[in-house]
This record gives sequence, structure tokens and C-alpha cells, in this order.
Amino acid sequence: MRSGRALTKALMRLGPAILPFADAATVELPLGRLLRLALFQVTVGMAAVLLIGTLNRVMIVELGVPAWIVAVMLALPLIFAPLRALVGFRSDTHRSVLGWRRVPYIWFGTLLQFGGLAIMPFALLILSGDTTGPLWVGDVAAALAFLLVGAGLHTTQTVGLALATDLAPAHARPKVVALLCVALLFGMMASALLFGLFLARFSPVRLIQVIQGAALVTIVLNGIALWKQEPRDPSRTQAAPTRDFRSSWRDYAGQGAARRRLVAIGLGTAGFSMQDILLEPYGGQILHLSVGATTALTALLAAGGGLGLLIAARWLGRGGDPFRVSAVGVGIGILAFSAVVFAAPLASADLFAAGVSLIGLGGGLFAHGTLTASMNRAGPEDTGLALGAWGAVQASAAGLSIAASGLVRDIGGAIAQSGVLGEGMNEPAIGYLIVYHIEIALLFAALIALGPLVREDARAASRDRLGGSLAERAA
Repeated sequence: MRSGRALTKALMRLGPAILPFADAATVELPLGRLLRLALFQVTVGMAAVLLIGTLNRVMIVELGVPAWIVAVMLALPLIFAPLRALVGFRSDTHRSVLGWRRVPYIWFGTLLQFGGLAIMPFALLILSGDTTGPLWVGDVAAALAFLLVGAGLHTTQTVGLALATDLAPAHARPKVVALLCVALLFGMMASALLFGLFLARFSPVRLIQVIQGAALVTIVLNGIALWKQEPRDPSRTQAAPTRDFRSSWRDYAGQGAARRRLVAIGLGTAGFSMQDILLEPYGGQILHLSVGATTALTALLAAGGGLGLLIAARWLGRGGDPFRVSAVGVGIGILAFSAVVFAAPLASADLFAAGVSLIGLGGGLFAHGTLTASMNRAGPEDTGLALGAWGAVQASAAGLSIAASGLVRDIGGAIAQSGVLGEGMNEPAIGYLIVYHIEIALLFAALIALGPLVREDARAASRDRLGGSLAERAA
């Protein structure tokens, strides 16, 4: 009996050491409850892959939809990105007789995603011309479907992160952030594999089954994620003071550190995101890599991002400065894009692969650091507003930079090949290299924006240590 108890205790002590993120659990937020909460990030990742990856190819190749219509449809969810701050603020000040602030918004965001995914396959089939009715119905229905999914995705993620901040104690938040980011990556990778498998033999019926299956999975997983998460407290929501969004935003954004933090987030996100749609074409067209080799780049990028999240979680868990973590990520990103740039003249696939891995590593450090900083700066009554501002800047910067990257590459390449820049610049790689140099410039600008924030945190930490030592001496 004693040996059995000893073995059980040994296994319990071993668990956190061998199970990733097991040490993120706390008494307030046990591991099982934390893993359930992370499911909302899995559905967000699934929706992102479905919109940006799977449907992008299906609409153009299988359904024959013009590329410009596809681009417009995929850009529609970005309309709601700037509204994430408002959504977060509303969840901060929501009044409910049930005593919930976050749950209603996450649930309605889930319903918006479900509704958009439910009508999306039929809208796309009509959009492709497979109808005897007017074609404008397909345009309107597809636009509505993408808008609903975008609104639901942004609402669910913004308020879900705010709920995680409410539930997690301050010392555990870095590890909780890492777990939520890994859940997002897992949702993207797993759904990409499953969508590719299910749609290998494409047919309209199979498209309907896959997209509506994603709608069902979304509502089931988010329902499990929400179950018994937010404690009910009617007195808190009924007595909540009525605050105006404009004045609350003015108070929040009026702080110099908050403005600089948002600028750094926007610059860094844009710097890391412009390459999203260019790395694989660059590898194939310039370095002449095979389709399998360029596809493996996605795995390298994801692996680097996961490693960056793990390193950031451990660093921050030991009391590290989130702005310093972000700055290190930006520095790694500058080195990474330099490696990608030099891979073309050196014709080095290995240097290119190393650069791609480092982009993922730097991006993981930067994303974790900035999200943790936003969580730490949020007060108990403005958590949703702070995280909504982070999400609004991050999503808007990512979307706009990805859209601009293709335009810059095409225009830059056309100018270079016209001979205006000289004979030495008349190379197919020039369009790509212009984009990569812009990304390096953006990351340098982000580093400049982060500098004062790192110094400010260092001064605050030294003041806290001095105050603690004086208190000990007085005692």
C-alpha cells in the first residue's frame, strides 16, 4: 500500500516536468479547466485556416471564382478587427442578471461563427455560377457569410483572452498565454491537415459537409470551453458603473506608454506578417525548391513559433520583462530576414530554411511578449479594453501588411524588370527582396518603439526592489 502511494506521488511530481504547460495550472485555474478554456483558440485557428488557406484555393481552383472576388471576400473579416477594442470594452461593462460579463459575448461570437459557416458552402456554390437564379444572390450571401465568421472570430478571441486574464493569477499568465497561443497553432495545423484530407476528392456535397462540419465543431468545442468557467456574480454586473467607450479609450490611449506599446505592436506585427504569402513562392521561383520542400516551410515556421512561445513562457515565468522578450524577438526577426535576403544571391536553401525557422522563433517571442505586456497592464475593470486594443492593432496590422506585400512585390518586380533600376537589378528576386527589406525596416522601427518601454520597466523593477529592501530594513 505504501509503495503504491509513493509511486502515485512520484508520478504526480513527474507530470509537470514531462507534460508541456502542466506548470501553467494553478489552484484558481486547474489544468483540466485551463485546457478546456484553450479550446476557443482551437476553433479560432480552424476558422482562420478555413478562410485564408482552404477556401482560398477551393474558390479559385475548384469553383473558378475570379481571384479579385476571392481577395475581396477574404478581406471582409478584417472590417471587424478595429472593433475588437469596443467589443472588449463592452464585455468589461456588460450588465447581466446572471452575473456574467464574458460568457454572453463569447457565446454570441460562437453563434456568429456558426451562422456564417452554416450558410457559407451554399453561398460559394451560387457565387461560382452553379445556379439558375440571379448571380448577385451569391455575392451578397458569400459576403454575409464571411462577415459573420469574421465578426464571430474577433469577438470570441478578444473576450476569450479577457476571460483567461480574469481567471489566471498574475504569476501564471505568461504560461497561460503560451498555452493559448500553442492551442491556436494546434488548431491551425490540425484543421489544415484534416481539411486537405477531406477535400482531396472535391465535390460540392463534400464542400458542404466539411464547412458545416466545421460549424458544428465550433459550437461544440466553444460550448465545452465555456462550461463553468466564469463565476456568476450578479452584484458585480448590476452595480457596474456606466462608462462611456470614448472617454475610457481616451483615458487608456492617453497614456504615453500605452500609445507606444500599440505602435510597437503594429510595427512588429507588420514586420513579421508581410512574408506570409511570399515565402513559399520565393522558395519555388527564386531558389527552385520542390513543392514538397516549400510546403515544409510552413512546418519550419510553426516549429520556430512554438519554440519561441516555450522560451518566452519560461523566461517570463522567471520574472522576465515582456518588453525585453519582445525586443529579443524583433532582433531575431531582423537576423532572420537578413538570412532570407542573402539566400537568393548565395543560392542557399539551407540558409533560407534557417531564416524561415528564425522568423517563427522571433515572431513567437514577439507575440507572447506583447500579449503578456497587454495583460499585465490591464486593470481588473478594463481587461477587455486592453486586450481588445492589442487584438485590433495586431489583426489590422497583419491583414493590411499581407495585402500590401503582394502589391509591393508585383509593382517592385515590374519596375525592376523594366530596366528602370539598371541592369543589375533586373532579376526575378527583386520584388521579393524589396518586401523583405521593408520588413527589416519595420522591425527596426519596432525596436526603436520598444526601447523606452524596456527602460521604463527596468526602472520600475529597480524601484520595487529598492522599496522591498527598505521595507525589510525598517522591519
